Amino acid sequence: QVQLVESGGGLVQAGGSLRLSCAASGGMFRSYAMGWFRQAPGKERDVVAAITWSGGSTYYADSVKGRFTISRDNAKNTVYLQMNILKPEDTAVYYCAAELGRSPRLFRSAGEYDYWGQGTQVTVSS
Repeated sequence: QVQLVESGGGLVQAGGSLRLSCAASGGMFRSYAMGWFRQAPGKERDVVAAITWSGGSTYYADSVKGRFTISRDNAKNTVYLQMNILKPEDTAVYYCAAELGRSPRLFRSAGEYDYWGQGTQVTVSS
């Protein structure tokens, strides 16, 4: 069973950048597809980006395309979310998630993931 710990959140002005990291332990990281989700107060947890176990395929929500980049380093057991040109509407708690699956499939919904981190707060001021 994999454990996930996010880091890198914080307060940033609109137009700024942050890089989130999610460190995995306790499992064979390279066997897991990974995703980043976010949840704002009173809203559902929505997918931001997803990546296959190999890193060969990625998915982005329309709201972050061209601004966010998901990547992974299987040697470091870490997945990243580089967030550029941040907007106040990006404010949320960001979660990373893992799902066992060495396939080309991208997992895009929260219900498809079995393992979750504790979340990291991202606040973008206007």
